[in-house]
Amino acid sequence: MQLAIDTSTDTASVALVKDNEILAELTWRCGQNHTTTLLPNLDALLRQTGTGIQAVEAIIVAKGPGSYNGLRVGISAAKGLALSLGVPLVGINTLAAAAYPHAATGLPVCPILSAGRGEISTALYQMKDGDLRQILAEEITTMETLCPRLEAETVFCGELTPPVIEYLREHLKQKAIIAAPSARLRRAGPLAELGLKQIAAGKLDDPATLHPSYLRRPNITKPRKNNITMGR
Repeated sequence: MQLAIDTSTDTASVALVKDNEILAELTWRCGQNHTTTLLPNLDALLRQTGTGIQAVEAIIVAKGPGSYNGLRVGISAAKGLALSLGVPLVGINTLAAAAYPHAATGLPVCPILSAGRGEISTALYQMKDGDLRQILAEEITTMETLCPRLEAETVFCGELTPPVIEYLREHLKQKAIIAAPSARLRRAGPLAELGLKQIAAGKLDDPATLHPSYLRRPNITKPRKNNITMGR
């Protein structure tokens, strides 16, 4: 049995996987309360399935990009569990986990997460030969910079606020395929599936060296000028 933990944003999620099937999953809106909500919800998931934590054979965790507090809490919990249980640990890119549920379309998938100050964390992925491939590297950028680089029909997912959706439709027209709100909900299930692939390939992380990926510029960096807000 494997446990997946995603606390990258203000929506958190945990999932238990057994025999490559999602046994149970719990997703909740935590805001900035990752510290106080993660362990109680993990305990609730275990009790709901009648599972003891000792049954977990691997830990899969979203490693970012995302919020500083959220990633710190999730990765710290994942490391602690992996070390105490003596089980493997796998870190998965948060943007890849967001893109994965939409990759079966065969189209490029562009996940978008808020990076604050009017900027976004993003990358571009596409399913090729059964594997999720990154075709544009993850970065912090703006909508104004991103859109001109996308020439093909593209699926957009992640934190798509109304201003972002409006901008995509105005500038990309029919090339922008907007994932439905229900399909954009952050879930630990896709994270678990990607983690299982890495475990099968023997690509494990060392708890001592796994660190969050913030993609954030130093605080002294001035925000780029833009007119798009990630606010809801």
